[in-house]
Amino acid sequence: MSYWQSFAQLFQVPWGDYAGNLGGGLLRTLAYTLCSFVGAAILGLVLALMRLNRWRIIRLAAAIYTEVFKNVPLLAIIFVTYFGLPSIGIRFSVFVAGVLSLVLFYAAYLSEIFRAAIAGIHAGQNEAAQALGLGRATTFGHVILPQALRLALPGTNTMFVDLLKSTSLLVTISAAELMTRAQLIASETFRSLEVYLVIAAVYFAVCYPMSQCLLWLERTIQAGIPLSPGRRRRLGLARALIQAGS
Repeated sequence: MSYWQSFAQLFQVPWGDYAGNLGGGLLRTLAYTLCSFVGAAILGLVLALMRLNRWRIIRLAAAIYTEVFKNVPLLAIIFVTYFGLPSIGIRFSVFVAGVLSLVLFYAAYLSEIFRAAIAGIHAGQNEAAQALGLGRATTFGHVILPQALRLALPGTNTMFVDLLKSTSLLVTISAAELMTRAQLIASETFRSLEVYLVIAAVYFAVCYPMSQCLLWLERTIQAGIPLSPGRRRRLGLARALIQAGS
């Protein structure tokens, strides 16, 4: 048998029969990704603010959380959440356990990204806002946070794509995401090499355009180009007033 005949035999899975399964698995993967990222971003921001708090006990609690979950494998967190907690009477559905595991793990990394971004804002920004009579909450929400988010974008975008790929570890709890569907197809067809090559290509087809879109968003924001129509309109009006005055 020639090399090309062997290569041709790799593609004998009737993919049309499994298109619905793969589509459902991909949607499930995206659902895990979006829900987990939102939760991890919120928890990460809270942890970052705790790390910057004036009270040492609050800083210590956030630091302990961050160091623990940064140095424990995600797979171990998934096993503890889904298989371990039921032994003490705490049970979660597969979806909730999967999302919770990803949130706990990625919040630790996002908190470090957010903390570094917030700490990177010059202290003069805060002092200028106070001189204008702005309160602490207003200063943080309208002066510090927008600038910090711009600094945090590169690391945050990387974590988002990495989180999407990490959903594949949920195959260990049969989470019905893309890798779980691939495992079922491989067990039915006995064409493991072909199936996992195709699944790897699907992950690449999703992750690469997403990473490029996030990179475009990052560059657009870094360049100061307004994204919303309202901001574009206000910027155009400001330019027109400047030109009229000159």
